[in-house]
Amino acid sequence: MQFFKITLLALTVSALSLSATIRFGITSAHAQDNLLGFDAENSARQRALEAEFDSHLNTRDLDTWLRELSREPHHVGSARGHEVVEFVAARFREWGYATDIVEYEVLFPSPRTRELELVAPTRFIAGLTEDSLEEDPSTSNINDLLPPYNAFSIDGEVEGELVFVNYGTPEDYEILDRYGISVAGKIAISRYGGSWRGIKPKLAAEKGAIGTIIYSDPADDGYGAGDTYPDGPFKHESGVQRGSVMDMPTYPGDVLTPFIGATADAQRLPRSDAPTITKIPVLPISYRDAQPLLAAMGGEVVPEAWRGGLPITYHLWPGPARVRMKLEFNWDMVRAYNVIATLEGSEYPDQWVIRGNHHDGWNHGAADPISGLVSLMAEAKALGQLAAAGNGPKRTVVYAAWDAEEEGLIGSTEWVEDHAALLDERAVAYINTDGNSRGFVNIGGSHVLEKMANEIMRDVNDPQTGVSVAERRRARIEVTGNDKARGELKSRADLRISPLGSGSDYSPFLQHLGIASLNIGFGGEAAGGSYHTLYDTYEHYTRFVDPGLVYGVALSQVAGRVTLRLANAPRLPFEFTGLADNISQYVSEIEELGNTIRTQTEAENARIDSGVYQLALDPTRTYGPPVRKPEVPHFNFAPLKNALDELEKAADEYTKIANSGASASEQENRLLYTIERALTDDTGLPGRPWFTHHIYAPGFYTGYGVKTIPGVREAIEERRYELVAEEVEAAATVLTNAAARVRELSR
Repeated sequence: MQFFKITLLALTVSALSLSATIRFGITSAHAQDNLLGFDAENSARQRALEAEFDSHLNTRDLDTWLRELSREPHHVGSARGHEVVEFVAARFREWGYATDIVEYEVLFPSPRTRELELVAPTRFIAGLTEDSLEEDPSTSNINDLLPPYNAFSIDGEVEGELVFVNYGTPEDYEILDRYGISVAGKIAISRYGGSWRGIKPKLAAEKGAIGTIIYSDPADDGYGAGDTYPDGPFKHESGVQRGSVMDMPTYPGDVLTPFIGATADAQRLPRSDAPTITKIPVLPISYRDAQPLLAAMGGEVVPEAWRGGLPITYHLWPGPARVRMKLEFNWDMVRAYNVIATLEGSEYPDQWVIRGNHHDGWNHGAADPISGLVSLMAEAKALGQLAAAGNGPKRTVVYAAWDAEEEGLIGSTEWVEDHAALLDERAVAYINTDGNSRGFVNIGGSHVLEKMANEIMRDVNDPQTGVSVAERRRARIEVTGNDKARGELKSRADLRISPLGSGSDYSPFLQHLGIASLNIGFGGEAAGGSYHTLYDTYEHYTRFVDPGLVYGVALSQVAGRVTLRLANAPRLPFEFTGLADNISQYVSEIEELGNTIRTQTEAENARIDSGVYQLALDPTRTYGPPVRKPEVPHFNFAPLKNALDELEKAADEYTKIANSGASASEQENRLLYTIERALTDDTGLPGRPWFTHHIYAPGFYTGYGVKTIPGVREAIEERRYELVAEEVEAAATVLTNAAARVRELSR
């Protein structure tokens, strides 16, 4: 079976790469180290508390809650969704939390009409349904099931020729331009992957398309990747990835109330003025429904890299395939319910550590989001038991179960916008999880928390191999990483944590308010297939994703330690050399980006000027030249480098204090947790003021994918060279401000 093959490989890799004996519990080498933010006495006390915390975790709880909460579909606004909310809230109250259910009124489109048919050269009517399977009883338990659709597609009826656009990325459209193919007045058909789904209709509309169809190609997630469900984990032929196509890189949350909470009396935009609703209709379909459409296409054969796994020849256009698509939605105002559970701190009640996971799903949602939610619940139960025994947190801990995340991070964004002033004053950090899997720990987020994250990864053991999750992650880098990443295993004490783009509920905390955040999960060993489909069920999850839910407990151990250390540290465990080091890497990347684009542009324009342009993907053919690109100027990054130098010096000065174990005053701790705020600017990024963070943001044309130092990077990538100097100054200013605050701590 695939699970055991992968596990055996992972064990072998760990043994060969690490030369480590398998250990259970905390390794003695690290048990003697002081924790960041704690002196020796408090470190020992904290470690004992964490061991007690672990003793309250068990897979039985996780399995019980996973089975119950994923029993039926439970999207925002549904009756079952409200039952899930009440169930979760009741558990928090049992565990001693002051628990509120906070309501917001948000716009939620659900499908009323979905029609797709091939009208030429032959006729085919797409089924647009997913099959219930005898092998998975949950797939027949479909009360209030949302059919496959993309939320925040506009209504519309369109008819036109199909153009295959591969993944529908900017790079794909450049290739089409070189072929002389335009989507203007046509319907773009794209496969999932390459970028976030919402970028596909956004970019297609900018190119003049009248509609977009998105399907999952079996080469990416289907029989081309492995056995399909129920025989294996990969996408069933009828499976469809639902999902929002709201333009979240502009702003997430309720589309009618940007910047303010969607309370009952909030002033709302007319729906016609909401900029984050798509400009053209978009519909997701299965590869079973996609095959007749693609098979009917003619014209140029696609480049080799564009060929998928269906048993057909893939063509680009022109004709003869012509389709008609009709979409109508119920644009309802529904109530989104956030569960907010609070355990007040004994010493610093006005400093909040916030821990969240969403509860709403497109369907049953066993993997996304319930697998993460049950780990959060296990943490909360264990922390409540510690508090009942007299070992409650020193800072206030707030557990949140968010609603309407799937439609566009709506529940969390509305709560953050509604409480922005209070959160700016009190929020120490936000710790997020979403769905969980098995394999390797993945931590992304604010680099001020990188050192603490590494300490925790060294203190938690992997449930399959027995080595620490840090050691197992290092083993993976040794096997799969590039030369630079492998070199850093020896030259850098800490593993890098990845910067965050978007795609989950950390976004409003980090990128809107500048609250230091982490996103945590395990993955890398479980195959795909169920994401946002009917098949995201208890049966699929416990068979293929995390059998025994042992990684659910591991997630509780990692995220729970983050919460506990932030809640109890006499000096908040923020550290800034990792921040400076990562930003230095980002500055180097941007400088290299500018040089690379300049070199490529000069070479490309020279080929164009010569009168012959060879398409890189097919050197055997001659194509007409694309439009000559503007010359790339030399950019001045000196202000950014000078500001970075200030931050590096300030960070080095503070390191001595951070490592001393000395306690901090309440004023010093407040300064520590607000340094992330210094990396924001209220004017925001060009064209999207909601995103105020100048170090991390989702890419305007990547969606989930992060852009670091985004104002500068995207100005270069999008060839808006007139903005580069201004954005360099903006980024330099926030780094200078952060350096000044760090320096205050060393006085």
